[in-house]
Amino acid sequence: MDTQRLVLFVVFSFALLLLWDAWQKEQLPAPAVGTSAPSVQQVPVADARPAAPAVAPVAPGGALAVGARVKVQTDVLRAVIDANGGDIRRLELLKHGDPLNPQKNLLLFEETPGKIYVSQSGLIGSGLPSHKAVFQLVPGEYVMGPSDNELKVRMEWADGSGLKVAKVYTFHRGSYLVDVGYEIQNNGNAAVESYAYFQLLRHGQPPTGDPKFVATYTGAAVYTDKAKYHKVNFADIDKGKQDYPRYSQDGWIAMLQHYFLGAWLPKGDVKREFYTKTAGDGLYAVGVVVPVGALQPGTSKSVSVPLYAGPQEQDRLDSLSPGLGLTVDYGWLTIIAVPLFAVLSFLHGWVGNWGVAIILLTILIKLIFFPLSAKSYRSMAQMRVLAPKLQKLKEQFGEDRQRLHQAMMELYKTEKVNPLGGCLPMVVQIPVFIALYWVLLASVEMRQAPFMLWIHDLSLPDPYYVLPVIMGLTMIIQTRLNPTPPDPIQAKVMKIMPIAFSVFFFFFPAGLVLYWVVNNVLSITQQWFITRRLEGAQSGNVKR
Repeated sequence: MDTQRLVLFVVFSFALLLLWDAWQKEQLPAPAVGTSAPSVQQVPVADARPAAPAVAPVAPGGALAVGARVKVQTDVLRAVIDANGGDIRRLELLKHGDPLNPQKNLLLFEETPGKIYVSQSGLIGSGLPSHKAVFQLVPGEYVMGPSDNELKVRMEWADGSGLKVAKVYTFHRGSYLVDVGYEIQNNGNAAVESYAYFQLLRHGQPPTGDPKFVATYTGAAVYTDKAKYHKVNFADIDKGKQDYPRYSQDGWIAMLQHYFLGAWLPKGDVKREFYTKTAGDGLYAVGVVVPVGALQPGTSKSVSVPLYAGPQEQDRLDSLSPGLGLTVDYGWLTIIAVPLFAVLSFLHGWVGNWGVAIILLTILIKLIFFPLSAKSYRSMAQMRVLAPKLQKLKEQFGEDRQRLHQAMMELYKTEKVNPLGGCLPMVVQIPVFIALYWVLLASVEMRQAPFMLWIHDLSLPDPYYVLPVIMGLTMIIQTRLNPTPPDPIQAKVMKIMPIAFSVFFFFFPAGLVLYWVVNNVLSITQQWFITRRLEGAQSGNVKR
């Protein structure tokens, strides 16, 4: 039965690795190869509506056209808006540090050739300005004052024949949500059918500083209430795959990367068209088209779509738009990961330190599973007490495996011992372990969160490998508390496992290793107490 226990553990571990590998492949698709896009065109779609042009104004060499500029600063972000199309060309998040240099602000949008990631929008209709049009604006700096709750940036365009368009950005205090709107006046003599499109243009590579030893998703995503959440990776965009709903009365479209996202969030029950396209030079455009309506001579209309460009903060996303919280991807154990994060977040609000919160969460989980683990450790302690008798049976029956197996089964039955009971704590812990792994990997709240001493970021591996080494030592202690397998090969495997696991944990987030260390210490304490009590009782029985 010891052999069966080891085989069960190995098979389960191997299955776990296969699942982890499958998840990596799903989250990190093969690198996409950029394709050259055709010239700007309008493609007929449903309701005879022209689709938004998906090709951005990218000059040869991969540079965007540059014009007059406005700099905007609120309490949480700093943006640069260019007169060409009224694009947001640069966006710094003031409360989030750069992954390579935390002293600098994280740059979400930028226009560096090879790293282009910008927000664009335009209008569709005879004579209306697209994202290639040049707007008139007053260059300078717009700074949100201490008493201001919002900040507006206005720019204008006119064609000289009666069409006038104002593009208005509205920034809000304490928010990464920016309202992007158009005010259209038709002072001409002919009616104009109009639509507005809003898109994100991005290169197809993961962001700088993304984890090297774990897989995170970079690509597009579409959500509708009917079809729910769809990822659209860059490879699928290259192939022209459109597994997501193209038309809907609700939903949003986003560009995702580790910890952060940009998303267009149309409001209301309005028919909309989602699109994803290649844009040449390794760039991809994802966006949404919404109707504005017919502009009769002498009339005006307006349209506005919010843009969210910021961190995947879980307590805010779903309040912005239904389903937006799904961009925080916990994988197939979401049902466990979501309540884990909720409890962890509550504990953090109480103690103010994510590392301490992880320790308290570990203790709480241990208390919840205490009866179950106590029963399992009692089984392991009983196996340890039976070890001498098992060894005698092995010496008695030698190579006769069948008789040895029968004798062992009779001994287990007589002593009322379950030889597989000791595997239960690990089996129960593994789903929690994997779920917590994804919580620490996907939660921006944990990004650059310090614990104490040398650990300045719980989402990154321990820089000095102290926690993995401590974890290895605790595993060695646990191994010595466990019953020694009668088979010499099994015994050697059990001795090597702590070292192998420690090396594996060198590349795991420090917060996850901290959880495992605390869990091991608590398990050792519980197991030592149970083993000592059972061995003491057995010793007393022998003396009598």
